[in-house]
Amino acid sequence: MDRPLLNRRLAEFGTTIFAEMSALAVRTGAINLGQGFPDTDGPDEVREAAVRALRDGRGNQYPPGPGIPELRTAVAAHQERFYGHLGVSCDPETEVLVTAGATEAIAASLLALLEPGDEVIALEPYYDSYAACIAMAGATRVPVTLRPDAATGSYTLDPDELRNAVTDRTRLILLNTPHNPTGTVLTRDELAEIARLACERDLLVVTDEVYEHLVFEGEHLPLASFPGMRERTVAISSAGKTFSFTGWKVGWVTATPELVAAVRSAKQFLTYVSAGPFQYAVAEALALPDSYYTGLRETLRTQRDVLADGLADAGFQVFRPAGTYFITTDIRPLGESDGFAFCRALPERAGVVAIPNAVFYDHKDQGTPFVRFAFCKSVNVLEEAVSRLKAL
Repeated sequence: MDRPLLNRRLAEFGTTIFAEMSALAVRTGAINLGQGFPDTDGPDEVREAAVRALRDGRGNQYPPGPGIPELRTAVAAHQERFYGHLGVSCDPETEVLVTAGATEAIAASLLALLEPGDEVIALEPYYDSYAACIAMAGATRVPVTLRPDAATGSYTLDPDELRNAVTDRTRLILLNTPHNPTGTVLTRDELAEIARLACERDLLVVTDEVYEHLVFEGEHLPLASFPGMRERTVAISSAGKTFSFTGWKVGWVTATPELVAAVRSAKQFLTYVSAGPFQYAVAEALALPDSYYTGLRETLRTQRDVLADGLADAGFQVFRPAGTYFITTDIRPLGESDGFAFCRALPERAGVVAIPNAVFYDHKDQGTPFVRFAFCKSVNVLEEAVSRLKAL
């Protein structure tokens, strides 16, 4: 057969770096700080809720297309509980859609809302599925780069660069805050500028908010709470990061009825429905007391600090994250400059796996010397990883 078997727009992505590095971790027995999954499961009562649903025969057959009513109601109550003071609310009947994790929610949103030739602005570095989903929709990605500031140890957004990226072909901004991989939590002023721009230029915004409860400095502010943004924002979140059940793949979209209907039209041809019994468990999880959310955040803050301090002691320049599971480091103080080569050699050299940040960039040169580590692991695992890295 002469024609390539893989669609040319997807061929550029190939095998993901996550699969490659996870395979290296298995082959070498290295500590995997590359992929963002915890090494301990979430609350026992949430697992028991899933088992109970299975035993009771709930969710073993197709759940309703938009998601079970209990979960849609729980999502709406969750928004009211945490963001109601900001004016955020949703109707569980018409403004909530349950998806197979946030990844499907992103794919369905972009497939639904974009036409071939549209432009999508995304904050670079960005998660690789963003680029793939934009390509599948036939649209063009336009990166706006978050810049590292060595003096503050953080990444910042240039509002002028964002504004200058908008053209007559721009349809949508794809926004991730708290931000993977940099750990940036966009400020109120930065979000207000994005909101003003979206309203001025009549843009839609898809917001990936899966790390909404993993904020250590600052606060998470839903973009939908800003003036003029409710009717043009598709907000996405999920249970995986908040409850440490990343394999369950239960996510959701909240938006106006018109936007939810559009996203559902695309979503129904992706998985149709998914995770029936787990939906019941996540509905119960969302009602956990405030002490759970506080405890999760403080546990991860401790893990962040253990790894960040250890990486600094090992000679890395560390950009201490304000949120998420991830720490970005600069490897140049170690005498290294190529993140890909560094990460591919690291399992053999030190018994640790990390991810080269360049994979998250269109402008590869901007990410070449940076490497991402995940800290969503138990403290003893992080301490062992740090011990190994200090031998570099």
